[in-house]
Amino acid sequence: MRYFTVYGPWGRPDMALFKFVRQILAGQPIDLFNEGHHSRDFTHIDDAAEVHYSTTRSTPDARPLLVYRAARSCDVLGAPYRIYNIGSHSPVCLMDFVLAIEKAVGRHARKNLLPLQPGDVPTTYADVDSLIADIDFAPTTPIEEGVQKFVDWYRKYYDQ
Repeated sequence: MRYFTVYGPWGRPDMALFKFVRQILAGQPIDLFNEGHHSRDFTHIDDAAEVHYSTTRSTPDARPLLVYRAARSCDVLGAPYRIYNIGSHSPVCLMDFVLAIEKAVGRHARKNLLPLQPGDVPTTYADVDSLIADIDFAPTTPIEEGVQKFVDWYRKYYDQ
């Protein structure tokens, strides 16, 4: 499973949502690389957990799997596996993400617009067609709702 920008309560403190909420509440500016023109396929933890559970409920049909050996040769085996992209199937512009945070927090962010970082990509997007076909997956958490859930958790957890 390849997860795309999972966010939500108990998330990683180094991820954008966690950092942005902390900084906005502290009155500090937030750094927006590529001048905020990134798009990310944000995936709420509830959706990620649901798809993870759903994919473990059945074994997929066997598909060819290349197994590489140390001698640089390979064997083709039939193995019951799938590779899934886990995402919302809908990239969100970073500025729209920040607007959702501002609304949930009730404060405007001071934005520090910076150039694109070396090695960063402007857009990520999860092609979830195989999830739709195999388990009828559809994310159910809109970005505004997911951000609000995170902010509610953050304020309760950090007593703010």
